[in-house]
Amino acid sequence: MSLSRKIKNLDELALILQNLKSEGKKIIHCHGVFDLMHPGHIRHFKAAKELGDILVVTITADQFVNKGPGRPAFTHELRAESIAALETVDYIAINFSPTAVEVIEKLRPNLYVKGKEYADEDQDETRGIRLERETIESVGGEINFTDEINFSSSSLLNEYFGIYPEPVQNFLKDFRRRYSPDGVIEKLKSLKNMRVLVIGETILDKYSFVRPIGKPPKGNHIAAQLLGEETHAGGILACANHLASFCGKVDLVTAIGDDGKEDFVMSHLKSNIVPLLLHYDKAPTITKRRFVDNAFMSKLFEVYEIDSRPSSELEKKILALLMDIFPKQNGYDLILVLDYGHGLLTPAIIDFICDRKEFLAVNAQTNTANMGYNPITKYPRANYFCLDEPELRLAFRDNCGDINNLIKQLSGRVSLPGGVTVTRGHLGTVTYDIKNNSFFEVPVLSQKIVDTTGAGDAFLALTAPCVAKAFPMELVAFIGNVAGALAVGVLGNRSSIEAAPLYKFITALLK
Repeated sequence: MSLSRKIKNLDELALILQNLKSEGKKIIHCHGVFDLMHPGHIRHFKAAKELGDILVVTITADQFVNKGPGRPAFTHELRAESIAALETVDYIAINFSPTAVEVIEKLRPNLYVKGKEYADEDQDETRGIRLERETIESVGGEINFTDEINFSSSSLLNEYFGIYPEPVQNFLKDFRRRYSPDGVIEKLKSLKNMRVLVIGETILDKYSFVRPIGKPPKGNHIAAQLLGEETHAGGILACANHLASFCGKVDLVTAIGDDGKEDFVMSHLKSNIVPLLLHYDKAPTITKRRFVDNAFMSKLFEVYEIDSRPSSELEKKILALLMDIFPKQNGYDLILVLDYGHGLLTPAIIDFICDRKEFLAVNAQTNTANMGYNPITKYPRANYFCLDEPELRLAFRDNCGDINNLIKQLSGRVSLPGGVTVTRGHLGTVTYDIKNNSFFEVPVLSQKIVDTTGAGDAFLALTAPCVAKAFPMELVAFIGNVAGALAVGVLGNRSSIEAAPLYKFITALLK
């Protein structure tokens, strides 16, 4: 059979298999990414074919491959052609869905076959294999596991198809000598029992997608057609959602306006987040609306709904709330403060937080609405400061000085155990381990950048509990850069950092 006759769309294939089953043929189904064909795959297909009459292979479409930057290395068209070239395979199709569940339901094979590495469902962080087993059983089939030689496509791709520049490749090669993917993942799992309090401003990020259509004949501005809109739970809401994927209990202290946004906020928080919502007296819920050229996903301009003036009434409410919850909670493992400089965190609230004995992680953000008025130095102490390079330089009024010296200046405010991390955009990150007087530099690990909004928040949310748990600071920086790479791959705060994709990314990098 020619390659073109082997490759079918799912609807065509479902009809073919239905006819073959009516003739008494036993249908075997294998599914995966199969990014780099190797002997393990070939033996897996051969063993699967021996279990029946017709072997069908489906592959994950490019947009649903979630294994880190540069993956898949080969497009789904090329992967399909490579598999179709194998004599063992009878048919192949591309699955344009995020999981195999949909394709199993459509094809209804007699046997669904995976490799032996998937046999233990409890080891699958995505819970995908359990859903696949339940689905194949629901359509009258069974799941089976082959016991063939196993290779790692990620290891082979890292070794022979490096997607990163040489300095990044050298960093990863050196880092792999000290850290294994399983070891890093186990440490991240140890965060599960942490109790975290997060404090900061709620920000709703509204994206208006437009198509510029030209200059009006009687004006000097640009007209645009509105194509669609979406709103994300940003600011401290996004930070809390990131944390909730890794820490068991997250309490959230924030404020919103009396403008009907409470239902939206509550519906966009994860189930293990306890929201302690207060309300501004007269100010609206902070909303940052970005108008985006839909063709190139580039921002045209922004409009803010905001009133950054501090409120004495809100200050009293927050202090009363904090004084009430701390005795009841018997302390937190981590207090994380994300100060966007929009008036929520007053000097009195900052002093109260900094006087606590719990591990404290802080970022004071510089943005358009507070440029120069929200320095990290407004916090007299923390165990962990995480900020970007412009924020550090603004705080010390030093645009050209050595960044390590500036970090050491800030470290004078750090209570041990702790450290300082500075993110530097395309230059990666610099992390200072105060106890050992050591600096660690980690390069950028992202390859595709959709939107940088929220990347720093994701970095802070993932690294703060790691520092509180006394992870080595070089490992903290690596985990943060992985989180940042995942964050810049999506628009704004459309989705939060989840454990399973993070673990897959780490595994792909360190195999």
